[in-house]
Amino acid sequence: MVQKYQSPVRVYKHPFELVMAAYERRFPTCHLIPMFVDSDVISEETSEDRSFHKIERRCKLDVDAPRLLKRIAGVDYVYFIQKNSLNHRERTLHIESHNETFSNRVIIHELCCYSVHPENEEWTCFEQSASLDIKSFFGFESTVEKIAMKQYASSIKKGKEIIEYYLRELEEEGITYVPRWSPCPPSPTKPVVPVVIPALPITPTISIEAPPESVNEIQVCKEGSSPTGSLNDALVASPDDKLDADYIKRYLGDLTPLQESCLIRLRRWLQETHKGKIPKDEHILRFLRARDFNIDKAREILCQSLTWRKQHQVDYLLDTWSSPQVLHDYYTGGWHHHDKDGRPLYILRLGHMDTKGLVRALGEESLLRHVLSINEEGLRRCEENTKVFGRPISCWTCLVDLEGLNMRHLWRPGVKALLRIIEVVEANYPETLGRLLILRAPRVFPVLWTLVSPFIDENTRKKFLIYAGNDYQGPGGLVDYIDKEIIPDFLGGECMCEVPEGGLVPKSLYRTAEELENDEIRLWTETIYQSASIFKGAPHELLIEIIDASSVITWDFDVCKGDVIFNIYHSKRAPQPPRKDPLATHGITSPAGNNVQLIDKSWLLGQDYSMVESPLTCKEGESVQGSHVTRWPGFYILQWRFHSMPACATTNLPRVDDVLATLQVSSHKCKVMYYTEVLGSEDFRTACCDVQSLGSMTSLESSHSGFSQLSAATTSSSQSQSSSMISR
Repeated sequence: MVQKYQSPVRVYKHPFELVMAAYERRFPTCHLIPMFVDSDVISEETSEDRSFHKIERRCKLDVDAPRLLKRIAGVDYVYFIQKNSLNHRERTLHIESHNETFSNRVIIHELCCYSVHPENEEWTCFEQSASLDIKSFFGFESTVEKIAMKQYASSIKKGKEIIEYYLRELEEEGITYVPRWSPCPPSPTKPVVPVVIPALPITPTISIEAPPESVNEIQVCKEGSSPTGSLNDALVASPDDKLDADYIKRYLGDLTPLQESCLIRLRRWLQETHKGKIPKDEHILRFLRARDFNIDKAREILCQSLTWRKQHQVDYLLDTWSSPQVLHDYYTGGWHHHDKDGRPLYILRLGHMDTKGLVRALGEESLLRHVLSINEEGLRRCEENTKVFGRPISCWTCLVDLEGLNMRHLWRPGVKALLRIIEVVEANYPETLGRLLILRAPRVFPVLWTLVSPFIDENTRKKFLIYAGNDYQGPGGLVDYIDKEIIPDFLGGECMCEVPEGGLVPKSLYRTAEELENDEIRLWTETIYQSASIFKGAPHELLIEIIDASSVITWDFDVCKGDVIFNIYHSKRAPQPPRKDPLATHGITSPAGNNVQLIDKSWLLGQDYSMVESPLTCKEGESVQGSHVTRWPGFYILQWRFHSMPACATTNLPRVDDVLATLQVSSHKCKVMYYTEVLGSEDFRTACCDVQSLGSMTSLESSHSGFSQLSAATTSSSQSQSSSMISR
């Protein structure tokens, strides 16, 4: 497996020429890098006007590897070839290095670039990427990879310190300015010849020239930059197009170089597949942390969550959700200041809550929606506290008071609702709980804990602190985590807490199951999107009848599972009534029950129907938006058909429908969530203008598509020019 690394942009607040002068001092060797033994110049050339300087070196490294491994390999030193291309006119330095030793067994490739900051010409930017591919190494491939990762990560972390060390050394010598190159005749002074630290022999990174076909092969840049092009092209984009190292430290926290690389690579993958719908960096980082920075696993659960947010319009929950009065009166939870770390503090008096009464009066859906609104509010408060305290705050603290907990809280429907809420929160809000303080746990608590704990992620369980009786009042108790002046009065503090005291919900407010089913707006069905299952040999097809030519068919769909091929066909005659659930003839009901086929097997392509758009292959996790301007009236068929084997699930607790799908139809199943609309051509032009005016949206609020936002306002029909567009 190829290990890759991509750095964020690192900024030196010094002019390019001065940084190059500092860089020159690292050769032929550098005492700050013990493993860098020596270097020899192989070739060197300079242009006539001295604006361009190219130098090639052979660098000698003493790799910190076990002596046994060195004996088996038969070498004491590792050699690298490094090519530096300095362009004084453009003020850039490009560095390329690769290993000479064991090049037939291990392939190491590193690219670096120094350039002028796009917004401040007195600052210098640095960016690097590298890749490591171990073909074979005497059976020690895993050991070599670990050594490489460790040494490369440490060298990356130390790289900026070394440059700053030489910058300080220049300043102590009175050198604070180096003139820029000019086309005038060269002065007698020796020209500045920058050189580059050699690539270390082991490297994980993102390949600059690799096509963006997978998570491991994607360039790194921020919104607005070109998805293709050289590292230099990316560097000259605006600062907002890249993740800056200082920005990461200020708003995301201290990450290791490899963690930074994972964040950048996953973010870039989302840019490639989720146009205009990229979640915030803090949100991406939470999912990476939840999967120990395994990009493939984090990508899967993040894509599932983004689809869930879009389907259920969670981004708009805080603006649209209004808690019923019974929740205001009897739900015993609320926000209360912050803990000593600046994390928002949420207090839940679970022992005083009538869980049975709330479930009977509201139903599971309203309770779930309320809990989701609490989590959304928590994310908002974390952002605010990050600004207030001047350091990254990405999670909150929850204090649960269990005084009063008894067997009535173990009412089965209530526990069922609790487990469902935990499952949804765990899947969509990972790493948002910083600490959970459970106070005054009674004897019945172990029973509840036995029921609930298997559904809680192991990393989350490690954040639980449980106190029985009044233990929380002593050393190691609340005062270690919460300032004394904000401890609630009901826990022995002096701060008045506005969390409701709860009490029994009057039975007069109870509602029957039928009333809840009929009256309640269900979270899981309140969506303009539909879902469909696609099986091998059984595509899903959607019929759209067009009366007026030049109408515009728009679509917005997400590939939730597997890979699909999207087609659009036209027919002058109506298909036969749809055939549903092809598995039903075998006595099996498809898990979703929403597979529709319209094109009869007897129809001939080119005779009974025709293809009006080129087929589009869509990968799992991709979000696709597009439109087609119809040329003729008639019947248009949108088709999603199976393309390849779906990716394996990485979640620890698979959903029930996924388990059934596996049992019933093997792995030959894909799933899409889609929304379509027919617009008049004039309405479509207006919609496009509105979408463009939205600009680049990078928050979670943008995970709702442009077409669906405009759906309520685009209902009339008119004429326009014929054209078609497929975008994603």
